[in-house]
Amino acid sequence: MAGQNHDVLIIGGGNAGVSLAARLHRYGIKDVAVVEPGEQHFYQPLFSHIAGGRAKAAEAVRTQSSVMPPGVEWIRDSAVDVDPAANTVTLASGRRLGFGHLVVCPGLQLDWAGIPGLAEAVHSAAGASHYDFGLAAKSWALLSGLTAGTAVFTMPSGPIKCGGASQKPMYLACDYWRRQGVLQDIRVLMVQPYPTVFGVPGVDEELRRKIAEYGIELRLDSELVAVEAAAQNAVIRDNTTGSTEQLHYDVLNAVPPQSAPDWLKATELPAPGDSGGFVDVDPQTLRHTRFPNIWSLGDAAATTNSKSGGALRKQTKVLAKNLVAAREGKPLPEKYDGYSVCPFTVSRSTVVFAEFDDHYRPMPSVPKVPTWKESRASWVVDRDIFPQVYWNLILKGRA
Repeated sequence: MAGQNHDVLIIGGGNAGVSLAARLHRYGIKDVAVVEPGEQHFYQPLFSHIAGGRAKAAEAVRTQSSVMPPGVEWIRDSAVDVDPAANTVTLASGRRLGFGHLVVCPGLQLDWAGIPGLAEAVHSAAGASHYDFGLAAKSWALLSGLTAGTAVFTMPSGPIKCGGASQKPMYLACDYWRRQGVLQDIRVLMVQPYPTVFGVPGVDEELRRKIAEYGIELRLDSELVAVEAAAQNAVIRDNTTGSTEQLHYDVLNAVPPQSAPDWLKATELPAPGDSGGFVDVDPQTLRHTRFPNIWSLGDAAATTNSKSGGALRKQTKVLAKNLVAAREGKPLPEKYDGYSVCPFTVSRSTVVFAEFDDHYRPMPSVPKVPTWKESRASWVVDRDIFPQVYWNLILKGRA
């Protein structure tokens, strides 16, 4: 089926796609279109707050039509293929769209089938996951209703949206249970696939202090490999020894494995021989290494940073300015520095603010200010200010 051509075509209408479209339009590119099938737009950092009882679900969602920038065309369809040689994108409807420049930012897919039994478990009476908007409120219902027993929180290995977010509902729940006087009756386990609790100096020390304060059992170098939903058993593997252990749980809050979308893996956009499926871009300029009119940012880009909204905010500015320069035949003026950020909600009113580069070295926005220290002010920034900045500035290409 015939389609139409666009000066700039963007695949994905999440944070990356909408904020970039708005910025490009502000920079004078008038023919910008966004391919996005979803009717709802989510502010995903609030999912942890919903699962921890510190936000309402309605605060994290708006209609897609309400966040689309004026003057940007919204194509309500899904991308299923990209032909770099022909400069076309094929949609699920069969339409083919031509492009002058293409930006690929469809985000990650949640691979529930990657752990046997996980999909069944999170839809059972004792399981949930705050990485799914439809299950985040269920997480809080289960956690707030627990007065004794075992609560298990898990994080998968591999690429993941904001890896620290897997821990946040756990701290919020522990603080709640302590205030209710039942924390001592609840066994809390956090299953972490890496050798440290997060990997950033200073941040690790603060998180370990809170873990000790709440009496959390920390399983490092371990991960969830199977779930028996009916029996409420989680199978945990110790990656250093290869041994497995069955843990009976009363509440399971699990984060699913994640990957680049399957359709993207099948295109020419990943690096040759790379089964991961991430778009092969220069990690500094965000331009494709082989196709100069194709770009990527956010979770689906093969950059070296930890994936987060804070990283994306910097990437958006870099890509927008570089794409404008490329259209004019000029050298690319901007480089992304690998910055990322993760606010850890370590209590119901305080946050540990982790800012770091792509080598997990501290990279504070305000030099010499120890933002990784537990802080009430950081809570206000994360819970109250950031959502307003997102809806009112970031999505409009102004932050």
